[in-house]
Formats: sequence, structure tokens, C-alpha cells
Amino acid sequence: MKKLSKSIAFFCFLFLLINVSCKKKDIAPEVIPDIINTTFDSTLVQTFFAEHPKLAKYQSEVEQLYRQRKFHYIWYENHRVNEFGNVLHNKLNNLAEEGIQDTVPYKEKLDRLYEYLDLNQRPKIETELLHSALYFFYADKVYHGLDPKKSTEMEWYLPRNKQSYVNYLDSLLVNPSLINKRETGVLSQYFLLKKVLKEYRQIEKKGGWKTINIDPKVKAYKLGDSSATIAQIRERLFISGDLSKDSKSAIYDKDLAKGVLKYQKRSGTNPSTDILPKHISDMNVTVGERIKTLIVNMERCRWVSNDITKAKELIAINIPAYQLTFFRDGKPELRSNVVVGKVMNKTVIFSAPMKYIVFSPYWNIPKSILENEILPSIAKNANYLEEHDMEWHDDYVRQRPGPTNSLGLIKFLFPNSNAIYLHDTPAKSLFNREDRAFSHGCIRVEKPVELATLIMKNDRNWDEERVREAMNKGEEKWYTLKNKIPVYIGYFTAWVDDQGEIHFYEDVYKRDDQLASLLFVK
Repeated sequence: MKKLSKSIAFFCFLFLLINVSCKKKDIAPEVIPDIINTTFDSTLVQTFFAEHPKLAKYQSEVEQLYRQRKFHYIWYENHRVNEFGNVLHNKLNNLAEEGIQDTVPYKEKLDRLYEYLDLNQRPKIETELLHSALYFFYADKVYHGLDPKKSTEMEWYLPRNKQSYVNYLDSLLVNPSLINKRETGVLSQYFLLKKVLKEYRQIEKKGGWKTINIDPKVKAYKLGDSSATIAQIRERLFISGDLSKDSKSAIYDKDLAKGVLKYQKRSGTNPSTDILPKHISDMNVTVGERIKTLIVNMERCRWVSNDITKAKELIAINIPAYQLTFFRDGKPELRSNVVVGKVMNKTVIFSAPMKYIVFSPYWNIPKSILENEILPSIAKNANYLEEHDMEWHDDYVRQRPGPTNSLGLIKFLFPNSNAIYLHDTPAKSLFNREDRAFSHGCIRVEKPVELATLIMKNDRNWDEERVREAMNKGEEKWYTLKNKIPVYIGYFTAWVDDQGEIHFYEDVYKRDDQLASLLFVK
């Protein structure tokens, strides 16, 4: 009887074991094939974009991507969305960090996908194509920026960044961390501005800085002065990092003076310990407005390829900063103040290779200046040409070489349709002005001797002494550069310097608001 009971118990156990095993087999997932070798119907791309019209702009790039991949899935690995898919999702969630104000199309749908992702998942065509389309959306907004037609409308003629984001995706799939590095091809200044943007947003979250009261009776605050306004200035400069501490003192002391000088340097004003009403007005620009300026200039960075910094030699001019920088091997060798075109004669934003240096140049007066200024002056004064060392030459007027020549003693030519070039000037005092927009469009250089000497550094026949001699000879002499030097004339009202300090410059041509109106969603 006991043996029978044991036999029954054994068979019951065996039955249960088999039953459980069968049930486990019933609920076990099917084996998912290797996703790398999984393809999908090419017509599904068109179907996807018909159902997601907000992403239709990127259909051709998505089709190109999958034609190159023969319509294999690319966003799956080990039965789940791959690492770069997760990185992309995170980047889209934090798009504001890139200075992008747009909303992400179908973001809620993407968020739901990640909320319910599991390890055992068949590749889904909507998930696949949504990632691809949003990748191109991200690349377009962060790396490419506004349509080139828009930047051209804003008189930006520098060559735009050209990069295949289809091919770049291959690199990101292999190494997703590249998306956080400067290999993206964007101007490196972009990443510096991005860091400052984060800092200024943190300041904004803490309440920003308060408006400083301006006493109309006070023309300037000087060292030793005491005022409640001084305490407000001290607090303002502490918040923006120009002072390391806020003593709360209402007395204008040496510590505050250091912060004032640092702030003035960052705002493009002539250094002085005197605090003028215009300085306080500048300090009263809200942190929100500064954030907008940072975002606008991050957009401009998207329009310039980082490849320009790979040039062995480079001359860069920033119009709002009124500054020229000569780079060799990526390092600045010379900085010079410049005078640019006045508002009615804006200096054009473009680039061209410098080919010639002209010593003791003639000034061939442009037709517009001849008609609007010279001829009316001749009509009033028959001796006008002789008094200004000018002469008729064929059918135009030119000014003879010499110290009074409007081009000074040297000019640097990079032939272009805008008839813009760099040159010396006899009006040296203009370089001491804060506002240096006075020319007819060409760019006057404060340090022309140093610039010419650096450009001709590798020519054994030339040195600073020879440069000065040719400049003062009174006979026009042309020098052809052995290696053409790219010249870039840009427009940045916010710029981070070599020490990581942010500079804000006056929007001399009033271009920021126009660009901001295109970037900020209303």
C-alpha cells in the first residue's frame, strides 16, 4: 500500500513537472532574429512620413540613409534600441541646452516608446523611422541652423557649414559620445557659448540681478565715493562673476574697481575706474536678454564651419568687437583694433583669400564717393583736389601716396565684389573711440606694420624695417603673397575669449533682434 502511494505521488510530481515545463514553453518569447540582418519594406518610409507630416522635411535624407543601408534596421542592438538611440532621446529632452527654442515633433510618442521599452522586443518600423527622422531634426537644428536663404537675407555671406549628416550618423552609432565633442564640425566657439548659456540660466533661476538705480544728478562714481548705488553695483558684479565676493559695502573701494575694470573689458568699453551712467545702463540689461544674445550667437556659430580653424594662417575680424585677430597654427599672434563701416555703409559679412599687400598705395576713389562727396566739393572749391593731394586719372579721381592718403601707407587686398579691404589710416585717434563704425565699408587697421610683418614673416627679403621703408617711400609697390591667407569678416555680439571670459558687444548694425525673431517660438 505504501509502495502504491509512493508510485502515485511520483507520477503526480512527474505530471506537474511536465505541465509546468509546457506552460513555460508556451509563454517563452520567440527567438528574435539577428537585427543587423533584418530589413523592412522600403515603401514604409513614405507611409511613415505621411503619418508624421511635421517631419516631412527630412524624408529625402531618411530615404538616402536607408538606401545606403539597403533598408536594414540601424537603431536596434541585442533586441532593444541601441545606445545612441538613448543618447539621442536624452539630447532631444534637453534641446534648450543647445540654445534651441523649437519643440520636438512627436516628442510624447518618443517618450512613450522609452517608457515601455523592454529587453525582448521585435524591431518596430515606427520606432526605427521615428529615431531616424528625429536624428535629422536634431542635426538640422543644432549643427546646421536656419536655412541658408534666411542667413543670406540677413546679409551673412560667409560660407555655410556643409556636412553630410547621413555619413556622420555612422560615426555616432559606433561612438555615441562624439555627439558631445567638437568633432561635429560646428565652430568651437559654439561649445564655449553653450557653457556660458548654462551658467546664465542658472543665474536666471536664482532670480538674476536687480536693476541698479541711476541717479540723474550723478555724472560719475569715482573711487572713494559712497552711495547705495555703489552697493547695488557691487552685488551686480558679484552675481555675474566679475567680483569674487560681495562685501555689501556702499563705498567705492579698490576691490570694486577691479570688478568694474573686468566688466568694462567684457563689454567692449574703454577701461576706466569711473562708473558712468552708460556703464550702469549696460549692467541693467537683464540676464534674460543676455541669454537671448547668447542663443543668437550660438546660431551664428552654426553657420561657420570649424574647418576654418584648420587653416595654417587666418585673419578674422569681428565687426561688433571692432577687432582683428591674426592666427598662425591655430594660435593668435596679433590682435588689433579696427574701424569698420558706419551704419549707412555697413561692412559686409563675407570671406575671401588675401592675395596682395600694397605699400604707399593710391586711393582710387569709388564712384559713389566721387559723385556724392568729391564732385560737390570741387564745385564749391576749385582747389579741392590739390588741397587734398588728389588728381584726375583717366575718368576717375585718385589720391596720391603719402601720409595724408585716406588709406594710410599700406593696404591689404583680398579681391571681392564688395570692394572691401584692410588698410592703414592717418586718423589714428579713431582707434581710441569705443564706437568705431566710421568708414565707408572698408576696415582700418590700428597695427598695419605688425600685421604686414607677420604676414611676410617667412620671406627672408622682408622684415619690419623693410616694411616701414616701403610704406614711406611714396611710390606704390605691390607684393604678391606666396600663400593666400583666408580673411573672415564675421558678426558676433557675444564671444568667449581665450581665458573663458564672455564678452558682450553693442549690436552696432542692429542685427540681433531680426535673428532672434526667427529663433524664438512665440
